[in-house]
Amino acid sequence: MLRALSHRNYKLFFSGQSLSLIGTWMTRIATSWLVYRLTGSALLLGVVGFAGQIPSFLLAPFAGVLVDRWNRHRLLVATQVLAMLQSLALAILALTGLINIRHVIGLSILQGVINAFDMPARQAFVVEMVEKREDLANAIALNSSMVNAARLLGPSIGGVVIAAVGEGWCFMLDAVSYIAVIASLLAMKLVPRVRKPLKGTNILREIREGWRYAFGFAPIRSVLLLLALVSLVGMPYTVLMPVFANGILHGGPSTLGLLMAASGVGALVGALFLAGRKSVLGLGKYIPLTAGAFGAGLIAFSFSRLLWLSMFLMVLTGLGFMVQMAASNTVLQTIVDEDKRGRVMSFYTMAFMGTAPFGSLLAGSLADRIGAPHTLMFGGLGCILGALWFATSLPSLRRDVRPIYVRIGILPEIATGIHNTTELSVPPET
Repeated sequence: MLRALSHRNYKLFFSGQSLSLIGTWMTRIATSWLVYRLTGSALLLGVVGFAGQIPSFLLAPFAGVLVDRWNRHRLLVATQVLAMLQSLALAILALTGLINIRHVIGLSILQGVINAFDMPARQAFVVEMVEKREDLANAIALNSSMVNAARLLGPSIGGVVIAAVGEGWCFMLDAVSYIAVIASLLAMKLVPRVRKPLKGTNILREIREGWRYAFGFAPIRSVLLLLALVSLVGMPYTVLMPVFANGILHGGPSTLGLLMAASGVGALVGALFLAGRKSVLGLGKYIPLTAGAFGAGLIAFSFSRLLWLSMFLMVLTGLGFMVQMAASNTVLQTIVDEDKRGRVMSFYTMAFMGTAPFGSLLAGSLADRIGAPHTLMFGGLGCILGALWFATSLPSLRRDVRPIYVRIGILPEIATGIHNTTELSVPPET
């Protein structure tokens, strides 16, 4: 389960990032609570979510080209330093009492610009930290475990800190936590990677090439489209959590922390399940299965008026979304060509983060009109319909991916003619 940690560089990254991500989740819950406390508006919660995520949609394709060309290690150091300064600015404004909704929106946009470069670079950098390709799936699963362990701890700690001393100290602790990941990146020893020179290349042509590659191949296209749909209609549930915590469950910041922590518990369980798997084989079937479970959890949560039941349903939604996201990431990272990895992962960022701002804005607007419960119910229904569509296309996707798995040695028995299967993700069941 922990075999990727045998790689020194990945172990450094894992340890530094684990601490930093706790601060990141503290900032997320603090930002949501701050906006709701300042404005009391579900619409403005959606606007802030939109502001923080729309740069990923607009800039990720350009970032993907540069990730394929630039030194990913140096790029990550730069994005982490900038993110630290952004959190520090939030902290200073909040602690001095000067902060208002315009400041939050502006700094959210800045963080979104940073994330547009950081996320594809981070995803593509995993393959440079893990020398053995067979450990790549485990590294991605451990990444998800790390994110969701922080998702469990961060909101819980954040809720306590907000109740005790206010949102500003959450932002300050987040800024300090970035020191850990920056130090871990600087301590790495990396083998230089051969890159194509930027000179003479046309970025728009490179984007078109990456787009044709990703959306011209049905397995990559289908994985990205389902992830985009789920992120658009389902992921904005996090934006509406303050409304459920305060207006429906009649709690405060600690209730919000409990709901987000419960989601983190489910996500962590899902991540540990993936980390325990020995191969990418078998992941294909989990993508629609967990997307459907995520949607069902959202629908049930929208009807709940009991805290214990809502927390249980948050566990289900957290597990469903995390497994779908991580399984999609693993399949993409396994089948993509190395020289297009940055661009494909930028489209992954667009699907995961880039569609979310439109979902946040839509969810905030709908919640003002029809209420947060009905908004969440329709989002869950959309996730279930998307999962059914993907499930019906899975057999043809398996046939398309089989030659890639044969070429890279994941299915050596097919290459030697011992076993004749047309499965994408699993050998024939016995």
